[in-house]
Amino acid sequence: MAQQDIGFVGVGRMGARMVARLIKAGYPLTIYDTNKAAMAPLVEMGAKTADSPAAVASAVEIVVVSLPTPPIVQSVALGPSGIVEGKRAKIFIDVSTTGATVAKMVAEGLAVKGIVAVDAPVSGGITGAEKGTLAVMVSCPEKILPTVKPILEVLGKLFIVGTQPGQGQTMKLLNNLLSASAMAITSEALAMGVKAGLDPSLIIDVFNAGTARNSATQDKMKQHVISRSFSYGFGLALLNKDIRLCMAEADALGVPMIVGSAVRQLLSISTATEGADADMTDLAKTVEAWAGVQIGQKSGA
Repeated sequence: MAQQDIGFVGVGRMGARMVARLIKAGYPLTIYDTNKAAMAPLVEMGAKTADSPAAVASAVEIVVVSLPTPPIVQSVALGPSGIVEGKRAKIFIDVSTTGATVAKMVAEGLAVKGIVAVDAPVSGGITGAEKGTLAVMVSCPEKILPTVKPILEVLGKLFIVGTQPGQGQTMKLLNNLLSASAMAITSEALAMGVKAGLDPSLIIDVFNAGTARNSATQDKMKQHVISRSFSYGFGLALLNKDIRLCMAEADALGVPMIVGSAVRQLLSISTATEGADADMTDLAKTVEAWAGVQIGQKSGA
């Protein structure tokens, strides 16, 4: 049976890999990105291109977006030449990290044109996007789920977290809060251990064998900090944005975030010092600078 046509807006590092998986799964794709070069490899795989989000939404009934910031999501969905101006779209799936406030605003704006918004933010990084092992946090009306489920299952494992706009986004912010906190505190612990004369790889082995195990000790420190590659694939500035969104949502809900606020401050400082293109694992460099120590291999080692 032929697969339903899908539109996809935003084919950056994550989006391109998701589009590739959908094409391989047999879905016809119509794509758009402001970066034409990013679309070229996907066109070679069989994707068609459109010249605006509105054009994508005029070509298909289901549009997926993977975009870097909430304002861009809002503009692509509701702005001039946005999805809201499309002639065919009925379902809007946002796999970005947008935050509940903007997600609700987008859902309300699209509903006026009869388009149903689906929260589907993802976690798992570039590797997860390539392998189809992302955690996909879905919130949508129950009647829509049978339509979007087969599409999203190509991308990873689905977690149905709610039915209201913004609930999937809240789940993603909680995930990234813990991920950022793990990266921050593990960097501090490693810096302290190395300065005390301990071997960083051994420190990580002990952590992973005991109660200190976390996402940073398992997936980031040896591979990207101790090795000095700093190439996990998720931007420090994006993580900083996500934690700011989380803190704003926590404040709106009246939930204290004492530890989270400290992590936000460290991320803000690290983003300013390490630069706009820094990887999230570059956060360790800020801690190293303050501690006067380097974790892992020396340059050229």
